[in-house]
Amino acid sequence: MKNKKFVNVLLGVLALMLVVGMAYQFTPNLGSLFNRQTGTPALKVNGETVTVEDLEALRRGNPVLSSADSGLLGDDFKTYVVAQKARQVLYIQAAKDIDVSRNDVNAEVTKVREQNNLTDNKAWTDALQGAGLTDAAFRKQVRDGLAVQRKVDSIKATAAPATDAEAQLYYTLNKDNFVSDARIVGRQIVVADEAKAKSLLAQVKAGGDFAALATANSTENKDRGGALGPLENGAPRPVAQVALPAEVGTAAFALTEGGVTDVIKSGGKFYIVKVEKFLAPAPKPFADAKTDVLTAVNEQKKNAAVEVWGDKLAADMKIEYIDLNWKAEDPTVAKVSGQNIPYSEVIGQVVGNEQFTGLLQQVPAEQAAQLVNGILKPQVVQSLIQGYAARTVAQDQKLALVGTRPELAAALAAYGARDVQVTDSDVQKYYQENLEQFKTPASGTVTEASFKDRAQAVAFRNSWTGGNFTQAATKAGGTVSERGAVTGGDGKLGEELNAAVFTATTLKTAGDGSLTDVVQVGTRYSVAYVADLKRATTQPLSAVRAQIEQQVLGTKKNEVGTAFVAKQVAALKPTDNLKTVLAAQEKRVTAAAPKPTTPATPTPGTPATPATGSDTPATGTPATPATDTPATETPAPETPATPAETP
Repeated sequence: MKNKKFVNVLLGVLALMLVVGMAYQFTPNLGSLFNRQTGTPALKVNGETVTVEDLEALRRGNPVLSSADSGLLGDDFKTYVVAQKARQVLYIQAAKDIDVSRNDVNAEVTKVREQNNLTDNKAWTDALQGAGLTDAAFRKQVRDGLAVQRKVDSIKATAAPATDAEAQLYYTLNKDNFVSDARIVGRQIVVADEAKAKSLLAQVKAGGDFAALATANSTENKDRGGALGPLENGAPRPVAQVALPAEVGTAAFALTEGGVTDVIKSGGKFYIVKVEKFLAPAPKPFADAKTDVLTAVNEQKKNAAVEVWGDKLAADMKIEYIDLNWKAEDPTVAKVSGQNIPYSEVIGQVVGNEQFTGLLQQVPAEQAAQLVNGILKPQVVQSLIQGYAARTVAQDQKLALVGTRPELAAALAAYGARDVQVTDSDVQKYYQENLEQFKTPASGTVTEASFKDRAQAVAFRNSWTGGNFTQAATKAGGTVSERGAVTGGDGKLGEELNAAVFTATTLKTAGDGSLTDVVQVGTRYSVAYVADLKRATTQPLSAVRAQIEQQVLGTKKNEVGTAFVAKQVAALKPTDNLKTVLAAQEKRVTAAAPKPTTPATPTPGTPATPATGSDTPATGTPATPATDTPATETPAPETPATPAETP
């Protein structure tokens, strides 16, 4: 268990070092991050060997990638594993010029050991051995990780700072990201005695002057009549929710129409808050938001610089396959603006899709592959095309947009939908079409008394006016069933009794609740006693208008923005080769699949050839070798070096 935890921690530390920008959809497992320099060579990336064990470890470390090693999905996953591993190697190669001192490595190793309670040398070497590592190998990879991170930082440092035009446009398209907190104008009374607090609340509700009561009784802010904020021209300044204790703030900020809270206990004190005015969140002016805007735009420009750097590394990459079982097909799946989109990027987005993960748990791998090929991959390809085209579109439109491909595509959609507004007719239509979501169903606590004949049931209903319902109904010959808390239409009561309880208007008041009419349920007759009855209600449009406006606005912006981007990208005449790529893959995978063999029928009088201990293909027909990932044995780890060893 300790070793497993240790491996997970190392994963977190080193994945952060090696994951650059948006290069990975998944964090590879520990074994994939450490080149043990042992095992069976599978391929070379720019001359550097990657072993079968490296690739297998990466695949096994991801539950999605390890879910299939044959068929269409197995072929997809092999392509993705090779592409991901190659990108990792590229980053490490590109960071060879970065200096990382021995002290830097030692400090990082010490941090990992302390975080995992592995300061004892034996515990440390045992943990490393459990992960298949030596201390020297671990330190080398820590150095590589630090070098990559510093390389990335140096690339980010080359990004030009945000211009005023870039900042202004970003603000215009993202105003919802720069909104002031909700605030209230109000006063409070704080006392140490609950009885006193309740007495003061009663006085407030009876019309007492809140400020005067606060001045005379509150232990806080009494010098300004309990005002939450400093007085300005005689009136309290607005305050945010953080100005109040958590429980008090929650209650006060729920009074969006103003009002007075109940007595609230917090930290051994008792609070009463009067909300004089509620100020809803609102977009900040550009001048107030400019600092945050510049930070956001600068971060996008840094990410874009890393993306460009990574693309250049990939463009110059050379892969040589040694083990043909790991030869991966990564064809161009689409082209736009002179850019080729590799198929491995499509697979990466599929692997990272939560719906795909759920699908794998519900259907066989081959069925999942067909569904993904027909539905998800076409969507992913179109999304990638838009991302790759986004920079060209922004330049053609002369827009001061920056960021990575996905960020640019999202910004273009926001630009295309910048003028979208919601009309009153939009709100009315949505409200009418979705009325059910604004309804609160009826509810109550129900006890049913069932009788053999109608006369018994009617007599009991007419005679019972209160007291113990169960005892009275039982005495009258009924069978009582406690139905408990029931919501109208939830199926607990059955259609007849549900209608009698929640729909009928002829309930008879009895005791602390009501009695229903007598209704026939099957061959018996029932009357129900209902306590705590709450009738079904529908929120008026006025109460939900703001909610609807936001929902409708989001939907309209998405539709208009998507259409705008699609139109601009279509003008660039992109090509989508997905169908061709998938057809070629299916043909290749089918041809490589093992063929079932049919035993030859012996000629009469001729004895069958005895088995020789190996599968012998039919004469003249060579056996087709499988191209799926072969099972490999992971070599025993080297004996870990003493932790004191430093590279």
